[in-house]
Amino acid sequence: MVRPTHAFIDLDAVAANFRAVRALLGGRAAAPEIIAVVKANGYGHGAVQVARALEDAGAPMLACADIEEGVELRRGGVQVPVLVFGALSVSDLDGVFSHRLTPTVSSPFAARALSEAATRRQTRIGCHLKIDTGMNRLGFRHDNLGETLRDVLTDPGLAVDAVYTHFATAEDTEHPLFAEQQRRFEAAVRSVSSLGGSPRTTHAANSAALLRDRATWHDAVRPGLLLYGAPPGALGHELGLRPAMSLRSRIVAVKGMRVGETAGYGGRRPVDRPTTIAVVPAGYADGLDVRLAGRGEVLIRGRRVPIVGSVCMDSITIDVTGLDVSPGDEVILLGYDDGQRIDAGDVAEAIGTVPHEVLCRIGSRIERSYRQEAAVPGDVPDATTARGGTG
Repeated sequence: MVRPTHAFIDLDAVAANFRAVRALLGGRAAAPEIIAVVKANGYGHGAVQVARALEDAGAPMLACADIEEGVELRRGGVQVPVLVFGALSVSDLDGVFSHRLTPTVSSPFAARALSEAATRRQTRIGCHLKIDTGMNRLGFRHDNLGETLRDVLTDPGLAVDAVYTHFATAEDTEHPLFAEQQRRFEAAVRSVSSLGGSPRTTHAANSAALLRDRATWHDAVRPGLLLYGAPPGALGHELGLRPAMSLRSRIVAVKGMRVGETAGYGGRRPVDRPTTIAVVPAGYADGLDVRLAGRGEVLIRGRRVPIVGSVCMDSITIDVTGLDVSPGDEVILLGYDDGQRIDAGDVAEAIGTVPHEVLCRIGSRIERSYRQEAAVPGDVPDATTARGGTG
């Protein structure tokens, strides 16, 4: 038995989006390399399946959030280098060595722990060095490198192969921190060299930054959202990206409501006319945000239909007044239908968040099916093209 709410992942779209980013970068030998980001279960799409599609498309390196995610990729058959973004200070470091992961060093404590682990194994491990240029999360402070980095760069157990940073405001074209972080990073790279470091690679740009300013490209870029066909904000729509995920369900009940009645918890938003509603078995346990109530829409037969009442744990109600619908009819939560489209950006705009959150929140109980064939908008894979399982 398969739950009516189901995610279809077009891996050919992921590969096509990767090629679109590569073409933007120039597609030449001198162009920046692409570190393809597959953290958070491949932004909800399924990390291993997406990673292998990107590897096949030519991605020279992948990136994930922590050691456990990296181990999952290796166990799934991924062979290219895998960069781990996250902190190492409280992690079991065995996976870094046993599964050939590339760790990030972001503090003196992490550097010591990694070096000691390498020394015990009588080896030297390659790593990337993270500089905090204003995000104020992980990373060596850009203005204190003389005090914190000297021992790291000369540690015999560590080979600092790359230096990177992360932008806090790349999507905000008015915020001055973006330009300031660029200046700080360039100064930090010079400091690393003056302190004895000789990294081969520098990288800084996420999806929004690489679209916004070529000066951020350096030796490599780190697209995430773009690979899944969800341009960040107003940027990147000219690339012709294809959303890789469609999320679909089916109506399970249709019923009427009288004037003044409400649907779902809280008794909010009474209807002001006789209303026909349909119940769809997808709720916040599946990753739908509760703020979609009264703001979000779904597609039925190419028409946008509003979500009404409240978003419950396992279901939503939609206003289908005037439509001839029945239990079993398909509902598009994300995707195409008869020339209309609802994508992660539309949902994010409706509830005041970012597309990343919309995609990453798609729940684990939703089965993912995968296909490599080129997608036709509105087309649903059948049993012969679908494969895979929960992500």
